[in-house]
Amino acid sequence: MGSCLSGASSAPSPQTNNYDSSSGSSSRNYSRDSSAEMRLHRVPGRVFLNGSSPFASLFGRQGGKGVNQDAMLLWETFGNVEDSVFCGVFDGHGPHGHVVAKKVRDCFPLKIMEEWNSRRGDDGGNDDKTNNNNKDGVLKMMRELFLMASKFVDKELKLHYAMESFGSGTTAVTLFKKGQELVIANIGDSRAVLATLDSNGSLKPHQLTTDLKPDLPKELERIRICKGRVFALNNESDVARLWLPKVDSPGLAMSRAFGDFCLKNYGLISVPEVAYHRLNNQDQFIVLATDGIWDVLSNKEVVNIVASAPRASAAKQLVESAVQAWKTRLPTSKLDDCSAVCLFFHPNTNNTPNKNGGIESHDGKTKQRHQ
Repeated sequence: MGSCLSGASSAPSPQTNNYDSSSGSSSRNYSRDSSAEMRLHRVPGRVFLNGSSPFASLFGRQGGKGVNQDAMLLWETFGNVEDSVFCGVFDGHGPHGHVVAKKVRDCFPLKIMEEWNSRRGDDGGNDDKTNNNNKDGVLKMMRELFLMASKFVDKELKLHYAMESFGSGTTAVTLFKKGQELVIANIGDSRAVLATLDSNGSLKPHQLTTDLKPDLPKELERIRICKGRVFALNNESDVARLWLPKVDSPGLAMSRAFGDFCLKNYGLISVPEVAYHRLNNQDQFIVLATDGIWDVLSNKEVVNIVASAPRASAAKQLVESAVQAWKTRLPTSKLDDCSAVCLFFHPNTNNTPNKNGGIESHDGKTKQRHQ
């Protein structure tokens, strides 16, 4: 299984492309951000480390490739609005991928919140636009918010972190929930999968995002128009990569990402695909995870693992299952960073797995089963 960036070559140096790489500027940015980051991390309901809440679980683990470049976020009562949640996972890549992933984790939801509160303020605090059955209206407004926020974040990276984000970047799969409305935005190849009960009471996965790889027809067409190249290396023929026009670099294994400005003129974009889903009683939970999990576990396996685990440790058990799968299914590959956020939609009934692989409540009755 290939990494996000090819090891065959490195990205061109930002110094040759009119990027300010002065150490003084970078130091000032880090000093300024350190104080802002500390204030942000004290916000009630905002969790970015391993942990859980009554309705969510999140866990991340470093792989075998060096520093953990994943970041994750759970923000309940988002925007100081009841029954609203923002969550996401961010998979960094490149020499400074961990820096870019954390900056996007911190900056992106703040911009979403700013734009959302601004629109709510214009409507006198009326949340009807995000709390009704008008799918088209909700999706249109939230798509605009996510598009504006994505453009703003990439601009901020280029303005303040040009050196770090020239040859490094991050994916982002994020979710905004208000009441029964879900809006999912995806940039890159992290993934969101919904677990829902079918008519027989079996738990089934429903993938809400597309893994945005360079060889997808619509992505490939855009890249070729922009003079970028897409091909796989001989030793990993199943991993299509994005390359510069005349240099075999950097070999990015996705077609959309924040940062990676060395490729932004050659088909790489930071425009999210935005999807909408209105929750119903059959929907049980959603899993957002980086590709370190999806590379070795199927959607069905992920759903079954989460459903069978105690809610507070669901994300941890999922990550640990992925780590074991790497050892058995890809024994010659280096373990990738693995991170997951599990968001549950119904109150916890203290369910435990039964011997048949279903979910059994403490009254002995099977509530749901999965295959």
